[in-house]
Amino acid sequence: MAWFGRRKDESAEPESVEELELSTAGDQLLGEGESLRPVVKPLGDDERARIEAALEALQSEGVDVDDLDSLGKGLDAAYAAWAEGDEETRPDHAAIVERYAIGVGTYLDRHTDLDWQVVTDVFGTDLSLTEGFKGSFVVVPHNLVAGRWMRGETGWVPPVIGHIERRRTRR
Repeated sequence: MAWFGRRKDESAEPESVEELELSTAGDQLLGEGESLRPVVKPLGDDERARIEAALEALQSEGVDVDDLDSLGKGLDAAYAAWAEGDEETRPDHAAIVERYAIGVGTYLDRHTDLDWQVVTDVFGTDLSLTEGFKGSFVVVPHNLVAGRWMRGETGWVPPVIGHIERRRTRR
């Protein structure tokens, strides 16, 4: 999933050529009778175990998932160690991304109106955060972390996740 949310009024006309191109590109991915609306399901035992394992690993690294600075510094240090390491001895970057994506997701789960869910849409099935079972706003933390990891981006956790938190704070 490569999006954070969608327009509230999905029947509205596109506001720009780019928006029209995006909406028609999505339509081309759909088969007969399929919809762009995501299917949202509660976490199962496997997803809960995945979250618990990642949180235990982060805690063992000294990362506080309730502190954006701690999450950001931990991820930046993990990336720096990985990038500076010998290709043959580097830790598995997918495991690092998994831990920190779940850390970011847990932060959002605890500090916003978004909750962990399993979301399936035209792009696949992901461990995601959304508002209840509506699926009108979805955050896929693995995409946030993996995309920035691939670009070697650091220092992004507090501003990006802080922005989402400010927009989605529980009332």
